[in-house]
Parts: sequence; C-alpha cells; structure tokens
Amino acid sequence: FNMTVLGAGVLRNVAAVVLILASLAVLFLMYLKSAPSPKCHPAPVRWSESERSGNASGGVRPKKPVLLIWFWPENLKFDLQDCKRHFRIDSCQLSDDKSLAAEANGILIYHKAISEDLSNLPTSRTRVQRWIWFHPDSPSNTRQIPGIEALFNLTLTYRKDADIQVRWKEEPGRDVAPPPKKRTVCWIVDTKEMVNNSTQSYETYVALLKYIQVDLFDISSDEAKGEGYLSTIKSCKFYLSFESFVHRDYITEKFTAPLALGTVPVALGPPRKNYENFVPGSSFIHVNDFSDAAALAEHLQSLDRDEQAYLRYFDWRKFYTIGAPFAEEKHRFLHPICQACQHLGLSNVFRYVPDLYKWFLAV
Repeated sequence: FNMTVLGAGVLRNVAAVVLILASLAVLFLMYLKSAPSPKCHPAPVRWSESERSGNASGGVRPKKPVLLIWFWPENLKFDLQDCKRHFRIDSCQLSDDKSLAAEANGILIYHKAISEDLSNLPTSRTRVQRWIWFHPDSPSNTRQIPGIEALFNLTLTYRKDADIQVRWKEEPGRDVAPPPKKRTVCWIVDTKEMVNNSTQSYETYVALLKYIQVDLFDISSDEAKGEGYLSTIKSCKFYLSFESFVHRDYITEKFTAPLALGTVPVALGPPRKNYENFVPGSSFIHVNDFSDAAALAEHLQSLDRDEQAYLRYFDWRKFYTIGAPFAEEKHRFLHPICQACQHLGLSNVFRYVPDLYKWFLAV
C-alpha cells in the first residue's frame, strides 16, 4: 500500500513539471512570434568626426575644441583671432581665460614659464584633456624641471618627431627671383655675447673676415628690429645662419627667415643631411661643405660675381613656399600656437608622453 501511494505521488510531481515546461515552451514560442526583428544600434559618433563632417544629431555642429593658453610665451600676447586672420586656421577656440581650465579640451603650457615646484600649473585635469608641452628651444638650453616627465599628452617643438612640428607647410611657389641686393654677407648677432663667449660661430666669423667683408648688426640696432630686420635680411645675398647650439632638427629662424625672405643661408649647425630633411639641398650653403674659411669665402665671392650661378639657389621657389617671418615681436610664437590649435581640432587621438626628458634630451 505504501509503495502504491508513493508511486502515485511521484507521478503527480512529474506531471506537474511536464506541465510547467510545456507552458514555458508555449510562452517562448509566442514571444518569438510577436518580437520585432533585431536591429543593431548605430556606433557612437566621435566628437571630432562629428565636427568635421557636420552630421551631428539634429544638424547642429558641436562646438570647436577649446585650447587654453596657460602661459603666454615670453609674455608676447597676440589677438586670439590671429590664427584665422593670418593662417586661415579656425579649427579651435583659443583662450587665455584660466577659469575655463576644467572644460578646455587642451591646455598649451610653455616650458620656460613652469615654476620649479609646479605650483603655477593647473591643479586638476579631466580624463580626456590633452596637455601640450610647448618648447621651441634646444636641449642645451632646456631647464630640467622635476615632476613633469609624464605630465603631457602632446609635444610641440622644432623636432621632426614631435607630435606637432613647428615647421612651415610646403606649397607650390610663384615668386622665384630674390629681392634686389646691396650687401654680400650679413650677420645679426648679440655682439657682446659673441665676444664674451668664444664659440664655433664666432671663430668661423673671425676666420671669414680675413677673406670677405661681413656686414655685422647688433640685435639691439634698428636694422635688427621689426621692419628693419626684414629689410636687412632682404638686402643681403648671403646670411650667416649660425645656430647657437648643435642638435638634431634644431634649425631656427636664423635659417628659415633668410630662406623665406630671398637670401641664401650659410648654415652652421647640424649636418647638411639634417637640413635636407626639411628644405631642398640646393637652397642653402653649409659651412661643412668646405675645407676651411678661405674656401667658403672663395665660393661666396664666386657666386657674387656670377649672377646666374647665384640665382640657381632660388630654383626651389618654383615648387615651395616658406612663410615670411612677422615684423611684430608679439607674433613670434603665433605660428606654432596656431599649429597646436589646428592639431587639436583635427585629431582626437589621446596619448601621453611616458618620459619627456628621455625623448627630448636623447640627442
């Protein structure tokens, strides 16, 4: 009797389980029949893509990224609309209002202005905010400030391997002929510093004087300032583009300004091949191409007499254009800051520099 009752109970339990499973199966089939076909959600649109394409939701373009100039380099402040005015760069909103630090997309920080204890840097930053290290100087003239080695996301320097390189864009040129000349060789230099510090530049200059006239202008003279600077460079056939320090890629306005103004630079700095990474080799003369100062002077005098040979140094202008330097001192850092603005507006790549000094001081 007990086995019969137990068997009946088991059968009832099995029947209940079967009934529940059957009900669940019916409900699942009903769900499949009534459910809409599955759809993939569209991938989220990146902010910068949205700005470039203009296809933001509702047809409204997102705001331009804000680039905050934390320190004005050397306190040289230009109009915040000058990037658009001079270079047609309008891909970011430039500001020097530090109250915008929390919402700025990028912060440009001038190396020389950073205090030793870092107390004048922003106290906080958002996860996606990009800090840009701006340093146009050479490794030899770089103050090593403890604690900034891993602070930055982007580098803005003269180096070819910088994230944002301070160079002029190569474009087809038109103006081939150089301006009229009334001097042969010129050099603008701090004469006091030149005499007090015996350098390769000074020694080369002294050696050249034995064979050719060099018109010397002190940096404090009217001929070395503003429009006078431009006129002086243009009036010379050759300009002594002697760099203060020798480092890879360290090629400054001492070279690029004469090149842009229609004067042949006589380069003294990194090796010729390094210059040729940036400009045509036929556009300049390198001191190291000659055995001594006498041979260099002889070459310059030969070109001074042979107009056709001299003009061949300007053939590159048929294919390239280098922007002329600004006469106003306040615009000295305009171009690199505008390049940073353009980079911020066109690229949303987020990275960080793991060891700033290891990279920059390597050569």
